[in-house]
Amino acid sequence: MRKYDVVVIGGGVSGTIAAIATARNGIKTLLIEQYGFLGGALTNMGVGPMMTFHAGTKQVINGIPQEVVDNLIKYGGSPGHVLDTTGFVSTVTPFNAEIMKYVLQKMVIESGAEILYHSFLTNVELDGAYIKAIHIANKSGIEKVEANVFIDATGDADLAVKCGIDYILGRPGDNLTQPMTMNVRIGNVNIADVKKYMEENPKEFTMVDIEKIKTSKRLMVNGFYSILREARINGEINFERDMVLFFETDIPGEVIVNMTRVQKLNGADINDLTKGEMYGREQAFEVYNFMKKHIPGFQKAYLISTGPQIGVRETRKIIGEYVLTAEDLITSKHFDDCIAIGGYPIDIHSPDGDKTTYMSLEKDNTYEIPFRSLYSKKVNNLLVSGRCISSTHEANAAIRVSPIAMATGQAAGTAAYVAVKNGKKVCDVDIKELRLVLLKQKAYI
Repeated sequence: MRKYDVVVIGGGVSGTIAAIATARNGIKTLLIEQYGFLGGALTNMGVGPMMTFHAGTKQVINGIPQEVVDNLIKYGGSPGHVLDTTGFVSTVTPFNAEIMKYVLQKMVIESGAEILYHSFLTNVELDGAYIKAIHIANKSGIEKVEANVFIDATGDADLAVKCGIDYILGRPGDNLTQPMTMNVRIGNVNIADVKKYMEENPKEFTMVDIEKIKTSKRLMVNGFYSILREARINGEINFERDMVLFFETDIPGEVIVNMTRVQKLNGADINDLTKGEMYGREQAFEVYNFMKKHIPGFQKAYLISTGPQIGVRETRKIIGEYVLTAEDLITSKHFDDCIAIGGYPIDIHSPDGDKTTYMSLEKDNTYEIPFRSLYSKKVNNLLVSGRCISSTHEANAAIRVSPIAMATGQAAGTAAYVAVKNGKKVCDVDIKELRLVLLKQKAYI
C-alpha cells in the first residue's frame, strides 16, 4: 500500500501543476498518470497552441504556468507568447509537445513530487464523507493508495463520480457535449503562399486582422470559407464544419489543423470514445487530402501525425458548491474566494451542427473563478481541477482551455497543501491564507 499527504489523479497540465504546487510546499505528493508522459491534451491529443495567457495586453495566467513557458523557451520548445492572427484572442503560445513532456516531468521531479506512470483509477474506498483510499491498476496489478487529500484532474471527473458527486453532462436538454476533434499535424507548409492568399482574399478571413499576419512570429488562420463549402458540396469533406482552422507550431512551416468534428458521442463512455477515435481518424485523412488539394501553401506539405488520441473538449463537470455560469464570465462577476482569472472567451463548438458560437468578453475583460467551483461538500477531502470543475456547458466552453486549467491546477494543489497543513476539510480552507500562498507563487488573482 502507498500512503501520501496528497494524491493527484491525472497528469495533464492541470494535474501536473497541482502536484508541483503541493510538493513545493513540502507536502508528500504522488501524481498518477495513465500514460508514460505528462501533458494530457497538449502532448497526447495534438492540441496546440496554448490559448491564452492574456486578456488584451494584460497577462492573467502567471505563476507556475508561466514557469512552464519559460522552461519551454529555455529548451528551445516555444517562441513564447505571440500575437494571435485569427482575431479570436490577443496571444497564443505555440510549443513543441516532446519538449513539453520533458519540461513537465523535470519540474515535477524538482518539486519533490513522485510520479507513477501507466496507472489508472479503478475504485474508491469511502468512509462517510471522506475518501479513505483509491485503487489503481497497472502492470503490477491492483494497488491501494491512501492520502489525506485527493485531487481529481482526470478531465472527466472520474474520481468525483466514483465518490457519488453529482455532475452535469454536456448542454441542458439533450446532454450533448462539444464535439471531439482529431487534430492533424502537417509539415512543409509554404506560409508565404498562405499569407499571400489571405492578403488577396480578405473576405475569406472575416475575423483575421490582416495587418497582424505581417508582424506575428507565427501564423494562425481561420477562414477559407468558400473553399470549404465547395469541398463539402463535392463530398470531399463529410462532417459538419464552417471554417478551416490551423495554427503554426514552434517549428516554422509546421501547422496543427483543428478541423475535424466528431459529434453526438460521449468522451467519458468507452464505446463512444472508441467510435470517436475511428471516426476522427477517417475525418483527419479527409482533412489532409483536402488541404493538400485545395489550400494554397499546402501542395508540397506532408502528414506528420494525427492525435495520437482524439481531443475531448467536454464531458462531465461536477456540481460543486458553486456552479460557474456564462453570465458570471460575461459580467466579470467578483468572487471573494477567487483563485484564478481567465481571459479566454466562451467558445462553443456546436454539439450537432457546423457552427461555432462565440460569446465575446468586452475588450481586455477578465473573469474570476471561485474556489467553491473546485469542490463539493459531499466529499471532505476531494478537490477537482481542469475542465471538470463546477461549471455550466457555456462557462465550461471558456474555462476548459489549458492555461486556465493550469491556473485551477495551481489553486487546487495549493489548497490541498493548506488543508493538509491545518488538518481541515477542503471546504474549510482559509481563503485568505490560500490566496496569500497563491500570490507568493506569483499567481495572478
